[in-house]
Amino acid sequence: MHTTVTDFSETTLEVGTVCFPEPQSRASSDQNRTITTSIKKRRIHRPMHKLESSSDIVRGFSPAWFTATMGTGITGILVFNFPYHWEPLRYIGMAIALFNLLLYILFAVLFAWRLIWCRDFYSILLHPQMSMSLGTIPMGLCTIVISLVVMITPYGAPWVPTLGLVLWCICVVLSVLSYLVIPFTTITHQQHLLDKMNATLLLPVVTTVVAASTGAVVCSVHDIGSAATVIIFISYILWAMGVGLSLMIITFYLVRLTMFKLPPKEAIVSVFIPLGPFGQSSYGIQMLGAESLRVLPSALPHISYLGEVLYSTGFFLGLLIWSFAIWWFFHASYSIIYTRIRGKLPFNLGWWALIFPIGTFASSSSALWAITGYTVFRVLNAILNALILLLWVLVMANTIRYAWTGELLKPASIGQLELKHKSSDLSDDDQHSEANIEEGRVPDEMYERQN
Repeated sequence: MHTTVTDFSETTLEVGTVCFPEPQSRASSDQNRTITTSIKKRRIHRPMHKLESSSDIVRGFSPAWFTATMGTGITGILVFNFPYHWEPLRYIGMAIALFNLLLYILFAVLFAWRLIWCRDFYSILLHPQMSMSLGTIPMGLCTIVISLVVMITPYGAPWVPTLGLVLWCICVVLSVLSYLVIPFTTITHQQHLLDKMNATLLLPVVTTVVAASTGAVVCSVHDIGSAATVIIFISYILWAMGVGLSLMIITFYLVRLTMFKLPPKEAIVSVFIPLGPFGQSSYGIQMLGAESLRVLPSALPHISYLGEVLYSTGFFLGLLIWSFAIWWFFHASYSIIYTRIRGKLPFNLGWWALIFPIGTFASSSSALWAITGYTVFRVLNAILNALILLLWVLVMANTIRYAWTGELLKPASIGQLELKHKSSDLSDDDQHSEANIEEGRVPDEMYERQN
């Protein structure tokens, strides 16, 4: 037996074949028999062994990591509100929500550390792909606010309405900044070609829709009064802002899919992203309608009928948008299955695009069940919740696995990348590099080809 140390990151243990000759007293036919024992080679890797130094953890941290907090947050909320009540699920949902809070704090610290150390926020803001991920920061915070309100309020904590309102105001500010600033830089400082268009363009826009839905949840724990009324009106404004621009972008994205077919396998999961605006807008308009029915008749007695109108309109619009979300859900599912049949799908941070959009679809189904009481919506919600929990376990396990090796944290030298995205200069072999750009990780070879 010998031990060979190949490098500082792994140790290889090899055990050869060991032969034990039989006693001479046995028959000659048995003398050549041996007992063979072999142990397979095993490798023990140190953490982050694919990074050149520990500082690469900070330099390689991308805002795309906040998609993990979006997926984790909505998973905890849906598990907590599972339509068929089972007490252990509520505790599991609370545990996932607590884990999401810690995860968000960790990511916020790492991202702030990167901005202070590298001083590259302006480069990130003008980057054609990394800038889109900035929209995931307020959306991840929104899931924390909803978790706080939904899970802590039943225990009678008097500070929940105030804290929820403060955090929601932060979400609104960040969402509006994302909505107003990033699309402007996309138009003025970046170049996007239709054949290379990605659904991540929706991320900075849909933030206001998520903030509007969060406002409806925050309003539910406030008494009837001026505060609740202001929250409702601001949420309706945010909802309309996000839905309008999201539908425009989705239209262009559908044209891109029709003319240039599906994205490469490294980015195929992104086809689920448009499901998010549909599911979230359906959920949000229904929740806002329910809160309008509760608050507005007393807050605005001279137009007391407004609450009933908004409630009925919210249900009708929510049902229509939910119906179109069905088409996109099956289209995205078919696309991934179609691509998977033709080859293995490599894992990257883009896989988190599976969780949150499907979660919004489940939330809108839950809202329809709450209003109509129809069993079909309850059963569909339960199926989607179970699917989301399984997907979350799968994606989280792979994220931990590849983060442990450092594969997901390789730094990107965005300063060397031209701000105008030269997608037209890339060959078909460069599609894998495009998927890395979406995560904020660009291979060095791509810089050489572009420069």
